[in-house]
Amino acid sequence: MSRLKYEKLFYRFEPEYLTVTVDGKEIEDKSPQAYFRGACQIPGSQFNIGYGLVSRPGIVDPYPHRHFADEYLIFGSATLNAKDWDAHIELTIGIGDDAETYSIDEPTTVRIPAGIWHCPLNFVRVGKPVFFQPALLQGMFGGVYLIDGVEKEMYYNGQIQCVLDSSKKCNVCKQCLELDWRE
Repeated sequence: MSRLKYEKLFYRFEPEYLTVTVDGKEIEDKSPQAYFRGACQIPGSQFNIGYGLVSRPGIVDPYPHRHFADEYLIFGSATLNAKDWDAHIELTIGIGDDAETYSIDEPTTVRIPAGIWHCPLNFVRVGKPVFFQPALLQGMFGGVYLIDGVEKEMYYNGQIQCVLDSSKKCNVCKQCLELDWRE
């Protein structure tokens, strides 16, 4: 019996950095973050999750979009002490006449049911770093985005290696969604 039978069930994080939009310009925020990007890192997975700190104001996701599975957005103090919270965040849920913008002024978890339009997500004021954790219950991050009035299905996996060919970067071909961890 092989002692590495379950090795494919482990993913070891690589550091990444958040990109925020400030006054229409993308800026790389040097705050630390890490992502588990689902099936492209552990074949068969139906879950994506990020762990990061937001240390400056900016829009993390400017485009309204919806996913094919539930998403949870978790906002907390970087020290995990609720009394250390010092930020004001605005999240829009819904689209058009249905859109509502919510203020997040304390540690909060938001459930976005499958198919519900949401974003932009705007970190308006960040007095102290915010722990931000998006968790999506599907095998690859993405969904339907509304960009310049056009709905477009899009997926994103960051700058990671392809699980099928380690000499290439992931190009979100989605073939990994068909794999099983036993393969």
